[in-house]
Amino acid sequence: MTRPQDQHITSRDNTFLKDLRRLSQDSTAYRKQGRFWVEGDHLCRAALTRGVQPAVGVFSESFWPLAPVEWAQAAIKNIVIPDGLFHDISGLESPASMGFVFDLPLNAALQPDAASVILDRVQDAGNVGSILRSASAFGFKQIIALKGTAALWSPKVLRAGMGAHWGLRLIEGVALPDLAALALPIVVTSSHRGDFLHQSLQNNALPMPCAWALGHEGQGVGAELEALARLHVRIAQPGGEESLNVAAAAAICLHASATASALR
Repeated sequence: MTRPQDQHITSRDNTFLKDLRRLSQDSTAYRKQGRFWVEGDHLCRAALTRGVQPAVGVFSESFWPLAPVEWAQAAIKNIVIPDGLFHDISGLESPASMGFVFDLPLNAALQPDAASVILDRVQDAGNVGSILRSASAFGFKQIIALKGTAALWSPKVLRAGMGAHWGLRLIEGVALPDLAALALPIVVTSSHRGDFLHQSLQNNALPMPCAWALGHEGQGVGAELEALARLHVRIAQPGGEESLNVAAAAAICLHASATASALR
């Protein structure tokens, strides 16, 4: 299976492997390198299904002879490394034995009329990835991450997103004044202000397309962003909890908007 563009590396101190280790273990290394790393069948297959070509394929020695042809031929270049080195690089408890390095997409310009999710300092990688997954499922194709939000292409966010990245327009490092370019109403959830979400849905009051603003896990949406909102809504919690996890709230709100759109 070995071809001229396939390279076997055995040294732990190899420059490529050092860079790969940083991509796997440092949440912001992709910004310096202009590349990011995904590992395992699901994420890699999701990328190929979307027609995204990896720059480099990385395979463990034991898996390389068994690698499906579509994986072995997907990247411009393949690197084969000892199993021990792959395990050292892997960010998973059970290393997947293969992964791809992708070139980081250019930071897209904000699309004024695209149904969007605004992330205001949402810091937990698991929450961010889950929100991206819900956004993709419910037709919100643009993610606008304000400064202070978890790195969108970090390994943990990629894993939590479960392949959603490939179908989204991701914009990082956005400043609040940049939101003036949006031609859509901004909708914000609040625990104490606005109509209940289900009432807004029943009254046909949920705008779609729109931009849902989701805030910091503890502090919520900042006052300046909240002031830009055209609509404030509350999620009914008959069980009496003080608040919902931001990713859970996002799924409820985005599904409500998708439902409102389908009913029109």
